[in-house]
Amino acid sequence: MARAGLTPERLVRAGAELADEVGFDEVTVSALARRFDVKVASLYSHVRNSHDLRTRIALLALEELADRAAAALAGRAGKDALAAMANVYRDYAREHPGRSTAARMRLDPETAAASAGVRHARMTRAVLRGYDLEEPDQTHAVRLLGSFFHGYVSLELAGGFSHSLPDSEETWIRLIDALDALLRDWPAPSTP
Repeated sequence: MARAGLTPERLVRAGAELADEVGFDEVTVSALARRFDVKVASLYSHVRNSHDLRTRIALLALEELADRAAAALAGRAGKDALAAMANVYRDYAREHPGRSTAARMRLDPETAAASAGVRHARMTRAVLRGYDLEEPDQTHAVRLLGSFFHGYVSLELAGGFSHSLPDSEETWIRLIDALDALLRDWPAPSTP
């Protein structure tokens, strides 16, 4: 019988909090059982295993991020939308470092297709509509933005920019300016 009060939703939320505290890679069913002071076996009626738990945390993180991005993008276009989206990813990673890592977990194709990751892709493409990019350049730009959002924030949170001037905030603003300029004047493909 399942322990009173334990539900899959409660366990996933607790797992997400644990991920923010100790790191996403450290989240296991055993660690979560210790948090609730229950036997590991009592959690298996709610989650199949640690991979299932981490997948559910990833889905939660994607949903939270998508909701924040949708709210931030409402009524914005061009550079304003680009900056809003970039700041959502950065702020979320600062507030929830473990969940931010979870949002980048590789999901199986069926799970990914049903996740809020699809909303992220649509919103990124909506931001890019302000730059009038055609395919395949739009896909290249989606990948560029994802690499920038996640890469910069990962390096920043790891302390990679804390040892020199200018400060990281100034660089962040300048790089969004640079991305805006690049997207407005996207280069033609190179010829071999």
